[in-house]
Amino acid sequence: MFRVGFGQDSHRFSEDANKKFVLGGIEIEGEKGLESNSDGDPILHAICAAIEQALGRINFSVYADEMCKNGIVDSAEYLKVALSHMKEDGYAINNLGISVEAKKPKILPIEERMKNRLVEILGIEKNIIGINATSGEGLTAFGRGEGVQVFVIVSLKKVI
Repeated sequence: MFRVGFGQDSHRFSEDANKKFVLGGIEIEGEKGLESNSDGDPILHAICAAIEQALGRINFSVYADEMCKNGIVDSAEYLKVALSHMKEDGYAINNLGISVEAKKPKILPIEERMKNRLVEILGIEKNIIGINATSGEGLTAFGRGEGVQVFVIVSLKKVI
């Protein structure tokens, strides 16, 4: 038995010069942060959404918003909740596909660091994580450099 979930998240770049830019669980130096109550990591947010959708559970924003109100702004902590739901339901990640639409940052130079961090957070093998990126030829706000949009697809396999 397996399940598939699709997640999406997007954030615009912040005007707050002190906001850190976090993508795929890593901090990216030299870029503006993303507008959000949390650290604004659209990759981790989209992974949460995809896992919860695959499980047929409630949108992750319900618990993430509550956690944020309690001062928990690290998106890796939100992902830990989604992973606990996955384990409770007897599933494990079979495959993870991540697609980023943004003019900046360039994904290829940071892809390996992001994958290593995702391996650490998710407890999975690196070879089941695929990441691609596009600027979409500047046809959207993300491709024009106004923010970052991420789509994630996850397949889950039954382990119990």
